[in-house]
Amino acid sequence: MLARASDGTLLAARLLLAVALLPTGIARALNVSGFALTLAGAGMPFPNAVATTAVVMQVFGPLAMILGVLPRLTGIALALFAAATGVVLHAFWQFTGPALVAERTLMLADLGLAGGYLLYAMTGPGGWSWQGFRMGAPAPRAKSGGKAGAKAGGGRRTPQGRTA
Repeated sequence: MLARASDGTLLAARLLLAVALLPTGIARALNVSGFALTLAGAGMPFPNAVATTAVVMQVFGPLAMILGVLPRLTGIALALFAAATGVVLHAFWQFTGPALVAERTLMLADLGLAGGYLLYAMTGPGGWSWQGFRMGAPAPRAKSGGKAGAKAGGGRRTPQGRTA
């Protein structure tokens, strides 16, 4: 029972962390050139390469996280991406007044996401994931039908799982 609750909690955490990047990644994937122009306008070197890399990270990283594929690599890559995004796009030290507060808040949110992605990298995705499936995570047990022979292991099994 506790393992199922833990697996469910890890699945919910993966979904919540993924939803922080996936919608923006999909929107940017639909207009990569516009995103590259925005980056070029902000003075970003190699805006096309940066835009393409960001879209790949924001789309395929969360999808890998939802599925539980390569958790350490995915978690560390997303943590580095979130931290770099916070430092590059939300340089609050260049602002004053309300803009400083807003940019600092956004940077701290990105750093908080980076911490969540690092936790994912260290804890793994849990049993309800591709990795859990591949590792042979135990499936939930069905309650027995109450037959004494079935409980003791007597009789042979039919393809439907019934004892003959």
